[in-house]
Amino acid sequence: MITDAPDPVYVRLSHLQSDLKLSLNELRGTGIDGSVTLADVEAAPRPPARAPRPTGEEAPRAPQKRAGFDPAEMRKAIALAMGRSKREIPHYYLSSTIDLGRAMAWLARANEGTEPEERLIPGVLFLKASALALRETPQLNGFWGEDGFRPGAGIHVGSAISLRGGGLVAPAIHDADQKPLAELMAALRDLVTRARTGGLRSSELMDPTVTVTSLGERGADSVIGVIYPPQVAIIGFGRIAERPSVWEGRVRKRPTVSASLAGDHRASDGHLGGLLLAAIDRLLQEPDKL
Repeated sequence: MITDAPDPVYVRLSHLQSDLKLSLNELRGTGIDGSVTLADVEAAPRPPARAPRPTGEEAPRAPQKRAGFDPAEMRKAIALAMGRSKREIPHYYLSSTIDLGRAMAWLARANEGTEPEERLIPGVLFLKASALALRETPQLNGFWGEDGFRPGAGIHVGSAISLRGGGLVAPAIHDADQKPLAELMAALRDLVTRARTGGLRSSELMDPTVTVTSLGERGADSVIGVIYPPQVAIIGFGRIAERPSVWEGRVRKRPTVSASLAGDHRASDGHLGGLLLAAIDRLLQEPDKL
C-alpha cells in the first residue's frame, strides 16, 4: 500500500514477495487521475540508503501533487514494461482456430428478451473459458521470480482495457473461474467503467495472475500478445467471423475465432500451452456449462 508518509515508503508487491523502497516524490502514476500501476512502481528510481534520523527530528513535508492522466507518460511506462518483457522473457507462441457455432447460438438464446445492459458478450465467454482452462494448466497461472515459478493464489484474470486518452491497463477480475457468467459480465462492465474514469483499486492493478486480451472488436483477425512481467502467459482472441470450416464432414460457413497463447518458456513448454488452447476450445463447445 502507498501512503502519504514523508519518507520513502515500502511497497510490498505480493506476487514478487519483495519490498521496494520508493520515494513518493519520484513515484508518478501514469494511469487515469494519477493512479499508480505496476509499471510505474517498477520504473520508479530507488532512493539511496541513508542513516537513521535521530529520535525527535522532524522531516520536512514536501507537498504531494497528484498528476492527471498523461498519455505520454503512460506510453513510457508501457514501453519500460514491454521492453523488459521482450528482453528477459523467452516467449513461445501458439494459436488455434475455434469453432463458435454452438457458443454463438447459445449466446443468442441466453440474451433473448434481456435488457441491453444485462446481455452477455462473446468476450465474457472467452474470459470464463480461459479461467476454467487455467485450472487444468496451473503452470500458466502465476509469476516468475528469482526463485522460479510461483503459482497464483487464485485465477485472477487481467482483462486488457484500452483507455480513451491512449494506452491501456489490464486490471484483474478476481477468482474469475468461480464467477457465474452473469456475475462475470457485471464485473467486466464495472471494471471497464472504472478503468476509464480513474476508479480502479490498487489490488486490481497489482495482482492479475494472467492476462486475456481481445482485439476482435477493433477488427484484428488475431492477436499475439506480449507477456506482462512477472506473469508467465497472455491469452488472446481475435475477430469473430464466418469462415469456411469443416463441420460434420462437410465444408460449411461457420463463426470462428483465432485464439492465441504467448507463454514464458522458463515456466512452461509448448505442450502445456497446447493443452490450454485445447481446453479453451473444448469448454467453448459446451457454453451452457461455463
